[in-house]
Amino acid sequence: MSSEDNLLPLIVEPEQLAEHLGAPELLIVDVPLKADSYTDGHVPGAVFLDHRRLLVGSGTVPNDIPDEEALSKLFSELGLTRDTHVIAYDDEGGGWAGRLLWTLELIGHTRYSYLNGGIHAWRADGQRVEREPSAPTPSDYQATIHQPQAQIRREELIERLGERELAVWDARSPDEYRGEKGKNAHMGHIPGAVNFEWTDAMDPERHLRLRDYAELVAELEAKGLTPDMEIVTHCQSHHRSGFTWLVGKALGFEKMRAYPGSWQEWGNRDDTPIEK
Repeated sequence: MSSEDNLLPLIVEPEQLAEHLGAPELLIVDVPLKADSYTDGHVPGAVFLDHRRLLVGSGTVPNDIPDEEALSKLFSELGLTRDTHVIAYDDEGGGWAGRLLWTLELIGHTRYSYLNGGIHAWRADGQRVEREPSAPTPSDYQATIHQPQAQIRREELIERLGERELAVWDARSPDEYRGEKGKNAHMGHIPGAVNFEWTDAMDPERHLRLRDYAELVAELEAKGLTPDMEIVTHCQSHHRSGFTWLVGKALGFEKMRAYPGSWQEWGNRDDTPIEK
C-alpha cells in the first residue's frame, strides 16, 4: 500500500492519531472482541462495529465474506466515502481490526491505518477516552470486490499447493497446527504450511504493539516466509489471520493474501489435503 496520498501511515501510534482527532476525513472504527471494551472507554470520536458484521454469518462457511450488498450496507452505515481515511483498532492486538482493513483492501479502499496496540496502547499512553457512543454519519457507499487478489479461494489454493513462490502462513496455535486441538471434522494443517502464531507478532511489553520489524522479518524468513513470495495467511475463521495479513503488509510483504474460508472450511471437507 502506498501511503503517499494518505493522511497517516499504515501503522499509526497513539500520539500520531491524537494529533489528528477531529479531522473531517478520519473515520475511527473500534471493532472489539468484547463489546464492553467500547463502553469502558474508546478513542474520542470512534464508532463501534460489531465484528460479526465482517462475516457472512451463516452456511457451511459462516466466516466467509459478506456479499457486496451486505458490505455496501455496512460501510454506508459506518459513513465510509471514497475520501475517508479509516483508522481501525480493537481490544485484542489486531485480529478484528486486521479483518476490517483486509475487507477494505478487498473492496479497493486503501486509505486506512491500524492503531498500533489498539485500545490497550491508547489507554497505556494516557490518551483521552470517551465512554459515550459516537454515532456515525451515514453515507451511500457501493462496495464491490475491486481487489479480488487480496483473497484466495479454496479451489485456487488446492491447485497451487507446492508452488515454490507460494507460501501458506498458518496463524493458529501450534496445537491446532499439529492437529491436537480443534473442533473440525479433520485436524492438522494445509500441506507445506508454516506455523507462526498470530500473538508471536505482538509485543506484550509494549501493550500489544507490533514487535520489532527486523526481528519479525528474520523470524519469518527463517521459516521460509520471504518478502518476495506470494503469502496466503489463514487461521480458523480469518480473524487471527486478519492480524497476520496486516503484519505482512506492515513488513513490506507486497503479495499478502488471505484465505477467508480458513480451517473452518478446509478442515470440514473431505476433498482437501491435510498434513499432521
